[in-house]
Amino acid sequence: MAKKTVATLQSSSKRLTKAIKMVKSPKSGAYTFQEAVMPPEAVNEWLSKK
Repeated sequence: MAKKTVATLQSSSKRLTKAIKMVKSPKSGAYTFQEAVMPPEAVNEWLSKK
């Protein structure tokens, strides 16, 4: 039976967003995932960085 996980990222009056991006390692060529929790306004800037 599958488990379902529900996470609420709201704490008090702050609204937060969890962003996940896939990054290719220059050394091995494998992909890794980077996760970060931030305000919604900062997501596009964070995703555009290398």
